[in-house]
Amino acid sequence: MEMDLNAQEKKAGFFQRLKDFPRKLKDGVTKRVKNVKKFGKDDPRRIIHSMKVGVALTLVSLLYYVRPLYISFGVTGMWAILTVVVVFEFTVGGTLSKGLNRGFATLIAGALGVGAVHLARFFGHQGEPIVLAILVFSLGAAATFSRFFPRIKQRYDYGALIFILTFSLVAISGYRTDEVLIMAYQRLSTILIGGTICILVSIFICPVWAGEDLHKMIANNISKLAKYLEGFEVEYFQPEKISKETNSCVREYKSILTSKSTEDTLANLARWEPGHGRFRLRHPWKKYLKIAGLVRQCAFHFEILNGYVLSNDKAPQEFDSKIQEPITTMSREVGEALKAIAKSIKTMSKDSAQTEKDLLKIIPGVTMASILIEVVNCVEKISEAVEEFSGLAHFKETLDPKLSAEIGQHQLLHRGSVKPVLDGDNEKEDNSSSSHVLITVHDEEQPPTATAKNVLGAEKTRVDVV
Repeated sequence: MEMDLNAQEKKAGFFQRLKDFPRKLKDGVTKRVKNVKKFGKDDPRRIIHSMKVGVALTLVSLLYYVRPLYISFGVTGMWAILTVVVVFEFTVGGTLSKGLNRGFATLIAGALGVGAVHLARFFGHQGEPIVLAILVFSLGAAATFSRFFPRIKQRYDYGALIFILTFSLVAISGYRTDEVLIMAYQRLSTILIGGTICILVSIFICPVWAGEDLHKMIANNISKLAKYLEGFEVEYFQPEKISKETNSCVREYKSILTSKSTEDTLANLARWEPGHGRFRLRHPWKKYLKIAGLVRQCAFHFEILNGYVLSNDKAPQEFDSKIQEPITTMSREVGEALKAIAKSIKTMSKDSAQTEKDLLKIIPGVTMASILIEVVNCVEKISEAVEEFSGLAHFKETLDPKLSAEIGQHQLLHRGSVKPVLDGDNEKEDNSSSSHVLITVHDEEQPPTATAKNVLGAEKTRVDVV
């Protein structure tokens, strides 16, 4: 009886699964179609790139479809198709890098391969394979060893790989054929045809420039730092008011911590690209990596700062209320400075109103403030790097007409002063052991002087740190 019930249950389950199969299949297909659609919407250039590869493959296939071309190149036309498949990259710089590496490596290796075959034939039928083996071993080992050098690894690794492949193929196959020169010529010609088609399609049909992507990436990363500082006050001092959307924006800086490999790749590819748009031929791409390193250093400080924000061990409310105003002022002004720097990079123009602000220094004894001071130092270095880069990149000068012509070079943020406060009246004594400090924050209209006590109109905030 139990066996009959089990059989009936299995039978019913089978029919139920069979009945649900069309619905599950439809849901699965719909879900995947939505994912593909979303993937394409995130970056429509991916769809365009796929179509460009299809166009390049169609063009090189004419070497087979057009009879006169097929008679000229024969089956070696397949090398052109292979070249399109392995050379065509997403960016113009990537395509140029692989295309030029493959072209020159094939040319040099082909010439050396033909030379090696002719040289080996001087040693007779028995000595020829020995000489070829020695040459293949020597050049193959030397080219492989060269790939370990950082500079070659970074820019010419693909070329070294193609050199090894082409030289070995020409030299070894030349032992069994007398038409080695014709064979090398046909392979070189078809590879050059495939590479040229890739480069032309990549440049002239909806080009994707690696340099432009790098430029936007650096500017966006600096904007992410600014967003974190915008939400820092609320996140630390008023965490109950923070929303999920705000929290997501605040955490955007974390992507900067792992962006080094992408930045290095884009900078390397950008150096292969010709001048385009706002970027001249010898654009200072290396300066982007210097700026990116400083931005990442700043992001690491934010990560440390974020650890204090998320920690359950909070400072007393009385202490937080004392440091809230200076920390808020400094984080707000650093954020504004970062916004100005990001805008300067995006528009490739110098903004003199960025340079009016100066640094507000908070007492190093306060842990939170000391971390923020390190952030400010990072921002100052970023600003200096961008200033140097803007001169090399020929940014347009945009002056604010409201600014006085007498304004000189200023630092990045407002200035402040930090000095100990003695409990007694004996100011002549050593005050290094004082347990109180006075943090003075000055407004933009009145810069600090040596006699800050006598300055009228300056805003001052006193924070007693015990």
